[in-house]
Amino acid sequence: MKSRFVLRNAGLLACLAPAWAWAQQTPATASTAPATASTAPAIPTTQLGTVVVTAARSEQALKDVLGDVTVIGSEELQNAGQSSLAEVLSRSHGIEYANNGGPQTVTSLFIRGANSNQTLVLVDGQRINNATNGLPALNALPASSIDHVEIVRGAASSLYGSDAIGGVINIITKRNTDKPLSAYADVGFGTYGTSSYNAGLSGASNGWTYSLSTGYQQSSGFDATTKKNYYHNPDKDSYYQNNVAASLGYEWLRGQTLSVQYYRSYVNGGYDMGAAPLFNDRAIQKLEDYSVTSTNRLTDFWTSTLRFGASVDYNRSENAPGDEVYGNTPDGRSVFRTRQTQLNWQHDLQLAPGQKLTLAYEHLEQRANGDIVNFNDYPVTVGNYEQSRRLVNSFTGVYLGDFGRHHVQASLRNDNNSQYGNRTTGGLTYGFDITDKVRATAGYNTGFRAPNFNELYWRNDSFFQGNPNLRPETSRNYELGLRYQDDDAEAGVTYYHNNVKNLIINQAVDPSNPFGVYQPYNIAHAVLEGVTFTGMRKFGDTRIRASLDLSNPRNTDTHQQLPQRSDTVLRLSADHRWGSFLLGGEVYLTDERRDATTGSTLGGYGLFNLLASYDVTRNVQVSVRWNNVFDKQYTLVDGYRTPGSNAFVNLRWRM
Repeated sequence: MKSRFVLRNAGLLACLAPAWAWAQQTPATASTAPATASTAPAIPTTQLGTVVVTAARSEQALKDVLGDVTVIGSEELQNAGQSSLAEVLSRSHGIEYANNGGPQTVTSLFIRGANSNQTLVLVDGQRINNATNGLPALNALPASSIDHVEIVRGAASSLYGSDAIGGVINIITKRNTDKPLSAYADVGFGTYGTSSYNAGLSGASNGWTYSLSTGYQQSSGFDATTKKNYYHNPDKDSYYQNNVAASLGYEWLRGQTLSVQYYRSYVNGGYDMGAAPLFNDRAIQKLEDYSVTSTNRLTDFWTSTLRFGASVDYNRSENAPGDEVYGNTPDGRSVFRTRQTQLNWQHDLQLAPGQKLTLAYEHLEQRANGDIVNFNDYPVTVGNYEQSRRLVNSFTGVYLGDFGRHHVQASLRNDNNSQYGNRTTGGLTYGFDITDKVRATAGYNTGFRAPNFNELYWRNDSFFQGNPNLRPETSRNYELGLRYQDDDAEAGVTYYHNNVKNLIINQAVDPSNPFGVYQPYNIAHAVLEGVTFTGMRKFGDTRIRASLDLSNPRNTDTHQQLPQRSDTVLRLSADHRWGSFLLGGEVYLTDERRDATTGSTLGGYGLFNLLASYDVTRNVQVSVRWNNVFDKQYTLVDGYRTPGSNAFVNLRWRM
């Protein structure tokens, strides 16, 4: 039986079909030079020469990738102004976000309607979803500290294991260059007393490669909560953050390279806890990621990559001390910390022209510690998780094959988790070139999410307790795609259907007492279904982009739309260049959503942004980003504020 979602939107699909003819009428001409820093549009450019790694765990040209993949480039990230990383990501199709009153607060990201802990986030290939609540520390990652981001939509557990139900986001911090020395520095100021300072250098010479960058950002902020929020504190919630990234590599023999890499980011942000109205509540988040990698070309067709690394997510809350009513610790501080140690040994085998096989072994150790307040005691006491360590051993195989007009990607993975045992996932995608510019794809992939330490081992605090008998959430995703691409135009449409089972939700242990202890159970099911349209066309020095997401993420047991997610999102952008000057605009329109906590309806809204840049010299550029030009009042989470009209001016120098 055909999906109700497809039937409901059939008329719109038919109306949009002429866009394909519009795109294909564009003559194929030589590709124009890529836009400079301030051209960053609402939808990132798909450049024909771009190479991605995340989609198949090995290098591929972006134009050859079979799935729904986007690359956000360094220029857009480094000129994001006051936009958070999550906000920049949400300008790409299929992604929405929510935070609790500013970029420094807890941030959720939804890819194709999946929960935030159902999307795997990597930094330089290493997972950063913490083991306590499963969320990545997006609030601790300033956009200006990142080189580029690769986004893979759809279930990808057969490539990366747990958490990859909605997709994978790989944040790349290393800046590569083929020059002996390249350097940059920028300084920017904006609304809410915001300022940003960044500098870095990189180079390559005599077999050595190196990079070093650092940055500092601060803001007076705005009041994170509204008066209707129980925790409201009428103050400005400021934040400051800093980051540093470094890498060093040496090719000691042709095809034999040893490299080390380090990334650290820190944010100290204000938020409203409410236990003591005059107390300046702070949340401090520190993310560290480091690795050592040996890349060895063993033969003409065999490359081995051995990497050892670790990531540490440290989260400390500072609230009013000794408040037994609200459960604060005696000194007002509580700390949650995740350490993930990873060993990866990957082998890339070029079997024949157009055929590649990747085999990988991974070992992951997760350790979690936290200050869990026990409300059963008076005064309250603090304890740790009942278990604080688990191991995961994984084997992965990925095959890529190109046979003329036919293309195949197949993947298979087994994860053995010391908590729940084995989980096997797989994926198969087929692509067919209808013409040299039009490709059709069909894919099927499975995914899963392992329960986090909060869900498994949280000590009974009289409100919530973990459930060590939880099973992983599982998903089955299939999708169909059609894509047109030439030098001056792109158009695509993707339909996806992701069925999630064993969904974990919290329910009262005693149904007759809804104010008693809650515990997580595998009792829900969800369907993440939607159609996405994307398009781009150039008219000389003018470029226009658009995307439309029509989705229906719903709990199939309650028939309710999943909270904080809209069923319609439209993104439009355009820019035009006059010599050294560029001017662009962005429109973001979204339908209403349902709040996760209050259940209230959050109204739809529209945002209009402006961006401009001027190349003062070959090495100096001034750029301006003006977000929410018309000062639209909108809500992402009920009871929490969002930024009004805000502008940011950035002066950038690069060698």
